[in-house]
Amino acid sequence: MYNLHMKTFKEKVCAVVAGIPRGKTMTYREVARRAGNAKAARAVGNIMNKNRNPKVPCHRVIRSDGDPGGYAWGRAKKVALLKREGAI
Repeated sequence: MYNLHMKTFKEKVCAVVAGIPRGKTMTYREVARRAGNAKAARAVGNIMNKNRNPKVPCHRVIRSDGDPGGYAWGRAKKVALLKREGAI
């Protein structure tokens, strides 16, 4: 039977990212793992790049090597947001 309450991978990713507290970060890989697919880090990046929901703080998702990575509004803005929040 089809479960109407099942979340899509995108919904799971957004829920994980929405739970990242101010001043903290999480890697794309960790978000993917927590959303149920540890090998989908690139998909997480694509989902975050298209995110326009202010309740999903996509700027708090960074690369595994500690580099901030990309951001739809530019890398400089992502770094500024992370600095303002005390994450870097």
